[in-house]
This record gives sequence, C-alpha cells and structure tokens, in this order.
Amino acid sequence: MNNKANDIKVNDSENNSTKTKTDKVMHHATKIRHGKTFMSYVKKYLQLCLGAIIAAIGLELFLIPNNVIDGGVVGLAIMSAHLTGMPFGLFLIVINIPFLYLGYKQIGKSFAISTIVAVCFLSFWSEVFAPIEKVTGDPFLAAIFGGIIDGLGVGLIMRAGGSLDGTEIVALIADKRSVFSTGEVLMFINLFILSGAGLLFGWDKAMYSLFAYYVIAKMIDVTIKGLDESYGVMIVTNEPEELTSALNDRLGRGVTILYGEGGYTHQQKRILYCVVTRLEVDKLKEIVHDKDENAFVTINIVHDIVGGRFKKKSIH
Repeated sequence: MNNKANDIKVNDSENNSTKTKTDKVMHHATKIRHGKTFMSYVKKYLQLCLGAIIAAIGLELFLIPNNVIDGGVVGLAIMSAHLTGMPFGLFLIVINIPFLYLGYKQIGKSFAISTIVAVCFLSFWSEVFAPIEKVTGDPFLAAIFGGIIDGLGVGLIMRAGGSLDGTEIVALIADKRSVFSTGEVLMFINLFILSGAGLLFGWDKAMYSLFAYYVIAKMIDVTIKGLDESYGVMIVTNEPEELTSALNDRLGRGVTILYGEGGYTHQQKRILYCVVTRLEVDKLKEIVHDKDENAFVTINIVHDIVGGRFKKKSIH
C-alpha cells in the first residue's frame, strides 16, 4: 500500500510539473501573440500618420494654393474652405462624418477606426503645413507634383486599411445595390465635384484638377501594387514536363501542375500555373513558344501575393 501511495504521489508530482510547464509555455505564447498584435497596431498607425503627412504636403504646398483640387470629400472640403475661409481640415472631418457612419455599418469597425484616425491626422498636418509658402505657382506643375505626392500619401493610408474619401464608401454600397459599378459611381461623383470646381475657380483650374485626379489615381495604384507588377500565368500544354523544366531552369520560377479535362474532347490535360513579374512575361512567352507552339496561355494581373515562395531561384 505504501508503495502504491508513493507511486501516486510521484505521478501527481510529475503531472503538476508537466502542467506547470504547459502553463508557462501557454503564457509565453500568449505574450508573444499580444506583443505581435501590439506591434502590428503601432506599425499600422505610424503608416497612417506618415501617409497623412505626405498627403498634407501635396495638398497644402502644391494643390490648394493653386486652386487645383482632388476628387471626393477632399475636393468638397477644399471648395468649402475657399468659400467660407474656415480651415480645410475642419470641413474634411465634418463632411466625412456621415460617410464614416456608413462605412462602420456596411464595411466594418476596423475600417471606420482607421479612416477616422487618417482623417484626423490629415486635418492636423494640413493645419501645420498651411502657413508654409507654396512650392510653385504654376498650376500644371502643381497638378503633376502635388498629384504624385498626394497619391503616395493616400496610397500608404489605403495600404494601412484606411481611407480619406467617404465617397468611395458610397460607391461600394451603390455597386451592391444598383447596376452601376464602383468605378462608374465614383466617376459620376467626381465629375460633379470637378464641375463645381470649374464654376468656383474657372474651367482651366477644373481641367488641371482633372489631370491632378488622374495622377493621384495612378500614384495610388503604384503605391498599393508596387512598381513591379506580378502576373499569374496558366499554360495548357501537351509538353508539361519539358515546359516545367524549362521554366525552372531558364526563368528560375516554380511551377504548379493542375489536372484538367478538355470540355469537348474529354482528353486529360495538365495545366501549368506560375507567377512572374512584368519584366519576365516576354521571356516566358518565348520559352512556351520554343517548347510547345500549340500551347494555350492566359496571363492575368496578380494584385497581391500572400505566402508561398515567390522569390526567384538563382539561375545561371
């Protein structure tokens, strides 16, 4: 009996020791997870602040002093500030309030909070940069360089999950509830706003504003997607082994093999899928044509890549 009791005590001691170790590991994992979450929030809000600073520079030192406006809520705020003499940042917050409520209801809490923070940051930094003398008095140069700088700032804010333009929320909702696409709704809203700029500042400034809006949109795309766009390529071929080897050896890219069937012939097909950069597309076409002239190839822009091994292999 004593031996059994001792065995039980030993087992209990071992179990308690194991439990303690497990608790310590769980506690450590929780601390790491919370640490990562905290750092991700810090990174996010620093990016929102940086984007707001850059956008404020583009607006206050280039666009606004030359009566060249952006589209959306920013454009409405610029015109309202011009008419009343009140701060631009104040109107940016006030006009965005109903849109933020819609964003909270339709898109989510995280987006709404990020947008509120971004709008407040931009309002603050606009007041900081407003007294500084404009960089140029040429509206064309202002539209180009102001558009590039503003677009970079807005792109950083969008990458962080926020927005400065409440009209995008309206466009997203209209896209779901009408026959019009998001782009069509935004185009209609911004044509209305830019027409207002023509009546307020003159039609030449409205045309400069339209040009600036185009530059801003392109710069946002570059900031979000990056300069080196990626493309997803699907190749239906009768020479899968040779093509896979050639793409690995000559292009340094990994290939995934999918299995399919011809809809008409019901013949079994192997489909190759790989992702390449914009600069590698022509080389890929050359490799495919060299190995299988009858291959069927489709190429589509890839907007984002998460996970996997997209890094090139070293080739010689």
